[in-house]
Amino acid sequence: MARTQQQRIVLGLKVRQFRQERGWNFEELGKRTGISVSYLNEIEKGKKYPQPENLQKLADALSITPEFLASPELTKQYAPLGDLLQSNFLNELPLDLFGIEMQQVVEIIARAPDRVNAFISALLEIARNYSLRDENFFFAALRAYQELHMNYFEDIEQAADAFVKAHRMPVEGGVPAQLLAELLATEFNYKIDDKGLDPYPELNSLRSVYHPRKRRLLLNGRLNERQRAFQLAKELGFNVLQLRERPYTSTLLRVNSFEEALNNYKAAYFAVAILINRSAFVRDLRAFFQLPAWNDQFLLQLMGRYQVSPEVLFQRFNVLSRDFDLHKVFFLRFIHNLDTGKFDIDKELHLNRRHQPHASGLNEHYCRRWISLTLLHDLQNLQLKSGDHTRMLAGVQRALFLDSHEEYLCLAVAKPGYPTKNRNVSVTLGILLDDQARQVIRFCDDPAIPRVTVNVTCERCSLSDCRQRVVPATAVQKREERKKIQETLARLLEK
Repeated sequence: MARTQQQRIVLGLKVRQFRQERGWNFEELGKRTGISVSYLNEIEKGKKYPQPENLQKLADALSITPEFLASPELTKQYAPLGDLLQSNFLNELPLDLFGIEMQQVVEIIARAPDRVNAFISALLEIARNYSLRDENFFFAALRAYQELHMNYFEDIEQAADAFVKAHRMPVEGGVPAQLLAELLATEFNYKIDDKGLDPYPELNSLRSVYHPRKRRLLLNGRLNERQRAFQLAKELGFNVLQLRERPYTSTLLRVNSFEEALNNYKAAYFAVAILINRSAFVRDLRAFFQLPAWNDQFLLQLMGRYQVSPEVLFQRFNVLSRDFDLHKVFFLRFIHNLDTGKFDIDKELHLNRRHQPHASGLNEHYCRRWISLTLLHDLQNLQLKSGDHTRMLAGVQRALFLDSHEEYLCLAVAKPGYPTKNRNVSVTLGILLDDQARQVIRFCDDPAIPRVTVNVTCERCSLSDCRQRVVPATAVQKREERKKIQETLARLLEK
């Protein structure tokens, strides 16, 4: 009977524990069981599962029953690892994408079980206390995978180029949604209902739902041309790349596996690649960077030329690492809830290393000096004054982070969160202003670009004269209090 990886790992840990408790090496256990040293090593690493006769020999030598040896029950020493294995979390993590084998993880745990298990217990406790679900880990792993590859995947680029060439699709921008719909219908036997979600008011926040058995794509009737084109292009991605394990809704309401999250990203990447041709975009981006001064209209005109949303356009900035040698980049998307006034980061990506700003799980107040938030304020004021809920705003900023003293050129676009009416969205691209960036981006020294000192959250900012502050610097105050206590204790102990 074939054994699961979990069963092999559990048995291997038991054999290792009882062997070490008796002070035996592999040679000694081999003499007592008649099993080769190499095979014992494979058993302990979770690579092999012994046949019934060898299982009995191991149990006899270790003075335990074969039933306990084969059971999923672990001793107290490895109990936290057992909880982790039973949760299936390790199996869901995409270890292979990072060149890591499960056996390597288990071997690390087995070397120092007490310390590592305490660490695992702490992680599980943190997950429970902060209501972290599997998808939190899946999305974190997905971001790490994107960052590891600089968010650029040549195999998907080539698949997109081949598809565009085979179907003579436009490469200079403006791929019509109708063309994409026809390709889905003729190439993949899709039935597309442009207003398929309209009878279901509970689903008005979704842009599309795919019915796999009927091969029907139900679209939200309120989508504009750009949103509709992206949903159709993404469906083409699932089919061209043959991604079987996939979500059936445009928004990932619940993630069942890492494979599902990864395939959803790949399909979206394919959509961006066919909507914005890489070669054409690199040409346009070179022209943009060579402007002598910042021009917000150029950025908005790029979206008009390719007929895409800010999110799709900023995703295509993934060519920065490959074609411009710019690697120290971050991408952020902010959601502004117009009913509560709250700002949240719901998408982030940091190339090369973890940059600021980044998402905060502390329920704190993001710095209102960021261009991401100031543009959202400007957009809200414009909507209140004019009633126009269709306009987008573009802006730029040189942001100097107070604590790290790193300066970023931040480009941002704010737009209505259509079709959801009670929110606006901003997308921001931050490029670290190092020597390479200054050479590539001619307008970065434009004196008209605002230079602003920023921080991550108000609670952690020590700026004393900040007019944009919305709450006191409580974290800074606590840090100063602890510092004074430590200084007083140091003086006391010196006496």
